[in-house]
Amino acid sequence: MSAAATCSTPRRTTETGGRTRRSGERRPPARYSPVSERNVLGGDLETCGTDPLTGFFRDGCCSTGPEDLGSHTICAVVTAEFLAHQQSIGNDLSTPAPRHRFPGLVPGDRWCVTAANWLRAYHDGAAAFVVLASTHERALEIVPLDALKRYRVDVPSTPGEL
Repeated sequence: MSAAATCSTPRRTTETGGRTRRSGERRPPARYSPVSERNVLGGDLETCGTDPLTGFFRDGCCSTGPEDLGSHTICAVVTAEFLAHQQSIGNDLSTPAPRHRFPGLVPGDRWCVTAANWLRAYHDGAAAFVVLASTHERALEIVPLDALKRYRVDVPSTPGEL
């Protein structure tokens, strides 16, 4: 079995030797260094899905940041029941939306869903399965860990690992 890919987010750092400001002062250039994201279990955040390519940043990871107002932090393995529930609450995850680089989902796809919509499905009895190692720790700000654990599933990163 191959090791699962981990996710990291570029964080802005500075180093000396950058551009000159209008005042004549040197500005350090922006540099980016990867910072590991954490999952709900406290480990490194693992890739959720690459076919289709998921994540708020479309990088395969349920990473989040200030611009992710929906908190797309839960790595769900969607079911027909979950997709139908999402459509019933106005969140159509089945229809492709190319302008958002969204292919449309089918049962079995792994997708970073919003924590609030997953929790709503949970309360309505239609929660999707969850890959905990690929679910961002920020999901815990909205969804209790016990609820996520009730729907945990371990999914290999490639079919060859079955």
